[in-house]
Amino acid sequence: MIKPVKTAIVGSGSISDAYLNTMINKFKILDVVGCCDIHPEKAQAKAQKYGIQALSMEDILADESIEIVVNLTTPPAHYSVIKQLLEAGKHVYTEKVLTVELEQAAELLKIADEKKLYLGAAPDTFLGSAIQTARYVVESGMVGDITSCYCAMTRDSELFSRAYPFTARPGGGIGFDVGIYYITALLSILGPVREVSGVVRTRKPERQDFSLEHFGESYRIECENLMAGTLQFQCGAVGNVLFDANSIFTLPEKPGMVLYGTMGAVYMADPNQFGGDVKVILKGNNEPFVMQQSHAFSEEYRGLGTAEMAWSLRMGRKNRANKEMAYHALEVLHGMVKSSETGSNRVMQSTFEKIPPIPRGYSGQTYFEFMEEPGIAL
Repeated sequence: MIKPVKTAIVGSGSISDAYLNTMINKFKILDVVGCCDIHPEKAQAKAQKYGIQALSMEDILADESIEIVVNLTTPPAHYSVIKQLLEAGKHVYTEKVLTVELEQAAELLKIADEKKLYLGAAPDTFLGSAIQTARYVVESGMVGDITSCYCAMTRDSELFSRAYPFTARPGGGIGFDVGIYYITALLSILGPVREVSGVVRTRKPERQDFSLEHFGESYRIECENLMAGTLQFQCGAVGNVLFDANSIFTLPEKPGMVLYGTMGAVYMADPNQFGGDVKVILKGNNEPFVMQQSHAFSEEYRGLGTAEMAWSLRMGRKNRANKEMAYHALEVLHGMVKSSETGSNRVMQSTFEKIPPIPRGYSGQTYFEFMEEPGIAL
């Protein structure tokens, strides 16, 4: 019998609902026991809503039965929170990005390695049905060798900076907060990046607030709201990325993401979601077909990476949303920033091992039993 992994969360803000709902109701491998927040009333409200305990950080650090802690704080707090948890002997899964600064992320990786602890990071949407299906198409050879790719998405930073103030601060920009989904999706399919170039800007950093509560007050965008770059992958493929927060926001969002191969092209779904159509055009045809989903987890499954890490812990293997890939994705983003500052390409210093995809099967179907587990247990 496999013993469930006792888990707690740090940070009880808006994203915690998505995590708690998945972790409590979708996966038996996780035994979610409590939550905490810098504002105790937030933790109390979440604890009451989900039938768990409201804990302090000290409670979590001192409780030896809690094995995994999920960090849902804002990016500037990631380094200090994760370091505390690792030094207390906790395995950690964190919201993206791993940290704001690359040097801090390197330090956390070193601590995790020295203490033989798991450190995982979002986004875990690459474990969902859409990106796993796209990977299946590529690795099957259906579209030949991937030679190039591109992705582009837009948002309106004035909307987001008022609704979510952290998106105007370091670590919350269009590249580090949203582009990370696209970078991670590409890495999960194509593998590590060898070299990057980039253009990174903060357009109109001085803004005015037009909400009733703060009408006419000025505020400052302290992070990037425009990021473009070229990625040269170790596999030989070349990709272009464009993340622009000075444009329009739509619901649902309408990003573009395509992998071009020698025998066809793969039109991917929004990597900020777990599901969505994957469309394929094969050489000799002019219109795409919708590929059947080869994998499970097509709905909202934030926390899937935590559950997969828990299974990896119990099975003694490397987790898929692991620290090495998260660090490499962060270095890609920082590489584009440094390239923009210096006007020169940046060679990546890190790499990572591509982990096998999630097994195909009946995961997610509940005709006979609780079936989410097989897709991440093997």
